[in-house]
Amino acid sequence: MKKRFKLTDLDCANCAAKMEDAIKKIDGVHDATVSFMAQKMTVDADDARFDDIMKEIVAVCKKVEPDCIINL
Repeated sequence: MKKRFKLTDLDCANCAAKMEDAIKKIDGVHDATVSFMAQKMTVDADDARFDDIMKEIVAVCKKVEPDCIINL
């Protein structure tokens, strides 16, 4: 399943790159892109576990960029 999410308060392109790398390492994620300019994140992950994977993604993103909000 591929979904796109709007991001709020993503502060820099470097943080976006770190978030993208961390998300790609999560088990069940096929692909991910985080765009600083567009303030959007696209996640392609297993359908059956998508909600659980999104919880992990939110936790990982909070570590990299505590102020960033993923609008689910």
